[in-house]
Amino acid sequence: MAEIVVSASKGVIGRLLAKLTELMENKSANLLGVSKNIAFLKDELPTMNALLEKLEDADELDPLVKAWRNQARELGYDIEDCIDDFAQRVGGADVDAGFIDKISHFLKTLRARLETAEHIKDLKIRLLEINERHKRYKFSPGSPPSSSSVAIDRRLPALYTESANLVGFEGPREEVIKCLIDTDQRLMVLPIVGFGGLGKTTLANEVYKNIREQFRAKAFVPVSQKPDIVRLLSGIQSKLEISVSSPCFEVKDIIDSIRVYLQHRRYLVVVDDLWDAPTWDIIGSVFPENGMGCRVIVTTRVEDVARRVCSNHQEFIYRMKPLSDEDSRRLFFNRIFVSEDNCPAQLRDISYRILRKCCGLPLAIVTISSLLASRPEPRRKEWENIQNSIGTWGSGTNPTLEGVRQILYLSYKDLPHHLRTCFLYLGIYPEDFTIKRDDLIRQWVAEGFVHNIYGRNLEEDAKSYFNELINRSLIQPKETEYGEVVSCTVHDMMLDMILNRCVEDNFIHVVYNLQEVEGQHEFKVRRLLLDSRAVGSDDAKISATNAPRLLQLRSLQMFGGPLSLLLLSKHLRVLILHLGKPGTDGNERVDLTAIGQLFQLRYLKIVRLHPAPLVVELPAEIKGLEYLSALEIDYTSESNLPLDIVRLPCLSHLIVPSGIGLPHGHGIGRMKSLCTLKNFEIVDIRSATGLGELTNLKDLELDSRRALSGIEIDALVTSLGKLHKLVYLRTSALQGGCFCDDENNQLSSLSHPPLHIERLNLVGWRLRRVPKWINGNLQNLCLLSLAVTEMSTDEVRVLGELPSLIKLILLVKRLPPCGAAIVFTAAGFPELECMEFACGGDVMSRMCFEPGVMPKLQRIVLFYLDDQWSGTAPAGIEHLLNLRLRDIQLLPICDDRTVAEDHIKTAFTETIKAHRSRGGAEPYLHFSRLRKNTIPWILPDDPLI
Repeated sequence: MAEIVVSASKGVIGRLLAKLTELMENKSANLLGVSKNIAFLKDELPTMNALLEKLEDADELDPLVKAWRNQARELGYDIEDCIDDFAQRVGGADVDAGFIDKISHFLKTLRARLETAEHIKDLKIRLLEINERHKRYKFSPGSPPSSSSVAIDRRLPALYTESANLVGFEGPREEVIKCLIDTDQRLMVLPIVGFGGLGKTTLANEVYKNIREQFRAKAFVPVSQKPDIVRLLSGIQSKLEISVSSPCFEVKDIIDSIRVYLQHRRYLVVVDDLWDAPTWDIIGSVFPENGMGCRVIVTTRVEDVARRVCSNHQEFIYRMKPLSDEDSRRLFFNRIFVSEDNCPAQLRDISYRILRKCCGLPLAIVTISSLLASRPEPRRKEWENIQNSIGTWGSGTNPTLEGVRQILYLSYKDLPHHLRTCFLYLGIYPEDFTIKRDDLIRQWVAEGFVHNIYGRNLEEDAKSYFNELINRSLIQPKETEYGEVVSCTVHDMMLDMILNRCVEDNFIHVVYNLQEVEGQHEFKVRRLLLDSRAVGSDDAKISATNAPRLLQLRSLQMFGGPLSLLLLSKHLRVLILHLGKPGTDGNERVDLTAIGQLFQLRYLKIVRLHPAPLVVELPAEIKGLEYLSALEIDYTSESNLPLDIVRLPCLSHLIVPSGIGLPHGHGIGRMKSLCTLKNFEIVDIRSATGLGELTNLKDLELDSRRALSGIEIDALVTSLGKLHKLVYLRTSALQGGCFCDDENNQLSSLSHPPLHIERLNLVGWRLRRVPKWINGNLQNLCLLSLAVTEMSTDEVRVLGELPSLIKLILLVKRLPPCGAAIVFTAAGFPELECMEFACGGDVMSRMCFEPGVMPKLQRIVLFYLDDQWSGTAPAGIEHLLNLRLRDIQLLPICDDRTVAEDHIKTAFTETIKAHRSRGGAEPYLHFSRLRKNTIPWILPDDPLI
């Protein structure tokens, strides 16, 4: 149900309705005559929920309405915590138990029932008081505040900026103009995309002013966030100076009028700040293709809109980037001191700190530099105050910076309600932190932010949430893998806006020591980022003042900090601990046994802050964590996980360090809910067999301290044949060597290969030949890493039929006999972008690339034995036309003697010339040497040869 979801502004009230219904229907949860109070709460909350939903879209709230909303939201949290406490303390009696056992269970839980009954009565009284206060002050929660002021369109200054004041726009302006002014006479539509404040409007206006005289009809059309279509189209009419005899209010008639006017004119139109695709579908229909070289520029914050704009055209998307450090300094100092050289020495360091806060955002730099330039005399103290205010610019303490907040806040308000909450949750991470996508989406699910629609997979839905935030330019991609963004960062200015809104909704608190919590407003803390790295580890006891405010934490991320906080926060859903003290000698021990009492915990991640060894003491039993879905431990420890981990019914993701003890034998087979299992060690045939019971596995990483025996390999292959949902498989050895020497090619006997596999890394599994099931039937395979004793051209041809393969890593012990070459045949590897090839023989002179092979290859890395090289380059590299700068990498494996680098470069000279003559970009030959112990398995003196 879409409505059963947690949100920042209305809390858990939507989800609470279902919990109250369940409590009333549960006969074993008899609350001694207070069912009327529960029924009252259940009847009142839907109305309250509806009013809170209505308030979510209001731009501003009357103080009385805001107070009512805050009290209602906090009451919802308290009711849910009361219900969860009762469920944990009382539990459900066995339905098959006898009369005596049921009476015994009731008597044992009598105190919990009495206390819960009293608590619910108090909550009912609070709800009545909230509603009475609403009636007493006679305000309507759904009505917006009255105001006579009209907000200024913050895009206006960008339209009137003098060219002399523009810094950093010269290059983008010329690039866009070059793209638009060419000989192609077809209609060209160019989207400019980027988040608010990057200067999209400024750039579009600069281009418009520079080329508009080349067009007979031109218009610059701003689009509001929620446009009135008739008024918008009429505005286009007016700007194009289309004369109309009488006003028209039919959309079709206005579109027809504009199309007729433009049909025989060369036109240039800028559509500025487009928010959604349906609006473009209407606006775009007014532009006819007349073969006269017409141009349309569209600026937008939303990637999906930019792609929609291009859907019927062949043009590219221009993506705005922040200013470089040099341009940021020029823009900042030129506006205040004419040049950086004129800046007083005492203001240099504070200027750089202010600029760092702006992160290359032109809007922020211009706003702040204008504020500083308005001061009659530059004083360091005032500049320091401005720097400090950047973190609180949404609080109204600095009206000049309010414009920045409004620009960014527009993007937030345009989000659907569920995405607003997920976006605000980014405030739980520190500034400049690299946020992993998978971590984030699992935390969203654990907190209940993700809609549960029609039984779909919640994490897949959460991934689409993440991608939408990327598409809307609200978060910035950091790392990508095979076309997917797997981590992100948050712009400093955007993070400031997030934290400001989090304070407004009592959603997340950020403190550097727990004493700061006392200075916050009156509500309990629900989510907390405690970052004590700057002030050192905070081991002080939690004060009596703070303790009551920390009792109902939902999410906690701590960098250092007092672990005694875990004893208080029994309602935690998400717990992220960064542990370890700098400068600690030997193994530091951290006691985390209190985790076993966190009965609502869904997500747990333990990270080591420093490289010093860290031993974490986990609870002996964790079977009480029945909701735990994700457990990730990133530290080195000799400790084992609790044996009863196999009894956790919801555990879906288990990621532990290599070598940490996991349940062996058939115990692992009980964990049927696992989707992710990383660094699982195969220790015997029972653990290999038990793996086959985990039929929900999607991501699997296997380790071993030794090469597996033949009977263990058979058992493991049988288990892998049962894991039909696998999308990622990796094998590795813990102490060097190999995972297994599969001389009999037992892996080839895999009868039911995972057809959905996307990444297959078997470098640790030394194969005799390429398994026959690795062929074109693996439609989704994008990464393949193999180590084989011998390989033929036929096997290479079969690998070339993999339709989605992007990266290929091959370690080949020896080449085919009789001097045969390894030929990469034409039309093979259609999507391959990177290939790494290592071989124990003279690989270079015996590789051949036919014309048409690997049309998208950008990078090739060749490992070879220096003393085996004949002195010739691989044949046909000139056919790899997509190779780019620095993308031929040669890694000779040698002893201490000097490698003749000049001879290698000479051998490739003719190849590079031929590559250039065929129209390819001139690749750069990158050369470095490796020692022979780098890939010892491929050496010819290995006993296995």
